[in-house]
Amino acid sequence: MFEETEPEWLNEEVKTGTTILAIEFNGGVVLGSDSRVSAGASVVNRVMNKLSPLHDKIYCALSGSAADAQTIAEIVNYQLDVHSIEIGEDPQVRSAASLVKNISYKYKEELSAHLIVAGWDRRAGGQVFATLNGLLTRQPFAVGGSGSSYVYGFVDAEYRKDMCKEECQKFVINTLSLAMNRDGSSGGVAYIVTIDEQSTEEKVVLGNDLPKFFDQ
Repeated sequence: MFEETEPEWLNEEVKTGTTILAIEFNGGVVLGSDSRVSAGASVVNRVMNKLSPLHDKIYCALSGSAADAQTIAEIVNYQLDVHSIEIGEDPQVRSAASLVKNISYKYKEELSAHLIVAGWDRRAGGQVFATLNGLLTRQPFAVGGSGSSYVYGFVDAEYRKDMCKEECQKFVINTLSLAMNRDGSSGGVAYIVTIDEQSTEEKVVLGNDLPKFFDQ
């Protein structure tokens, strides 16, 4: 009897990759990400913006399954809009991070996503929160995605407390450049978002404009 079998590729685990990070400075935060979206050995999108707004001064950096991460960001964006109307003021960064954490934990068996939440609010200034499977922790900086394993030594060595905004922007760009050079799943352009009390600034650094290092 002939037995129909599924193609082998349907049963393979889809590997995803990216590099995301965020860092606090005195008065705000800087977030950064690469732009490559991969499925296994294939690049399916070269220029996806993985820095998603959750509110005017709160963003999240997406890693894991692109669809899962975007879905979480859209849900939290809607819930924060409703919450902001109810309380009559802008939401806190911790509130946004808690919403992300709750969804990630509730659907940890169904979703594959890791989001870093960062932003500015009047109560606590610039804040960075790591969220993963129910974990919620505030950190001076956070790195995630497949490219992070290539740059932990660099960020540990280069990070200094109380860096200014320009130093943090340079820190983010250098980290992304190194990760994109080493990690085959990270690449494309670098997206940067800088948030403080006065403004939310989005910037794109093209691949040719990223800093070069000795082995490049």
